[in-house]
Amino acid sequence: MKILLIGDVIGKPGREAVASLLPDLRHQHGIDLVVANGENAAGGIGLTLPTAEELLQSGVDVITSGNHIWKHKEMVANLDGEFPILRPLNYPPGVPGRGSLIKGEIMIVNLQGRVFMSELDCPFQAMDRLLKEINPWPQVILVDFHAEATSEKGAMALYLDGRVSTVVGTHTHVGTVDTRILPKGTAFVTDIGMVGPRDSVIGDDAEGVIRKFLTQMPWRLSVGKGPVTFNSILVEIDENGRAVDIRRIDIDFEKQ
Repeated sequence: MKILLIGDVIGKPGREAVASLLPDLRHQHGIDLVVANGENAAGGIGLTLPTAEELLQSGVDVITSGNHIWKHKEMVANLDGEFPILRPLNYPPGVPGRGSLIKGEIMIVNLQGRVFMSELDCPFQAMDRLLKEINPWPQVILVDFHAEATSEKGAMALYLDGRVSTVVGTHTHVGTVDTRILPKGTAFVTDIGMVGPRDSVIGDDAEGVIRKFLTQMPWRLSVGKGPVTFNSILVEIDENGRAVDIRRIDIDFEKQ
C-alpha cells in the first residue's frame, strides 16, 4: 500500500500546485491514499468549505489540520459533517469535529503538540486512549502530528513505534531530511514541509515578515508569490501495517 502525505498547503498558490501535480503523482506512483494538511489553505490561514472542496476535488482523500482550523466559523460549523476533515484529537471533550477517521483499512489520526503551542490535553495520552478503543484494529494507522518542537515530534514517533504505521510532522512549513523507518517498523519524518511559495517566509510574503521583525509593530501578512515548493512524503506499507519504505517527493512548481 502506498500513501502520499502532503505538507501544509498555503493559500491559492498551494492549492493550484496540488491540483496540477497530484493527478500525475497518483498515477506515476500507484498511490492508494492521499492525506494533506489543509489548515492554511484559505488565504494562508484556516480552511473554508470551498477551499476544502477544491483540495478534495484535486485528489486529496483526507484533510488534516492543526491550531488554525478554528479561524473560519463556517468551517467549524461543518467539522461534524461528512467531509473527511480532521481537527487535532487532543482538544477537550465537546469541541466540534473529530480527531481520527477510518477509510477502508486505514485510520488517519491528527494530533497537536503542546511545546510552544496551546496547552491542550496530552497528545501522548490521547493517542493511548484511542489505540485502546479501536476495535477492530485497522491494518494501517497514520498520524499527522502538528507540532512546533522537533523534540516533541521525535518523542511521539518513538513512543508510537510499532503501534502505528507512520508518524509525520507538520506545522513548521520547513521540510526535514530525516526520513527513516524506526526500529519497530514505523515510518517517520520530523516535518513534511509545505506546498507554498518557495521564496517566502514559511509561505508568507517576505517583505511583510521582515518589516514585522524590524519594527516589532503589527503588520498584515499575505501569502507569498512566485514559484511554489511542493513537499510531500511517500510511504509504502506492507500487509502487516509496517512501513517498508519512506522517501521525500519535493517538486518545484511554477504556474504556466
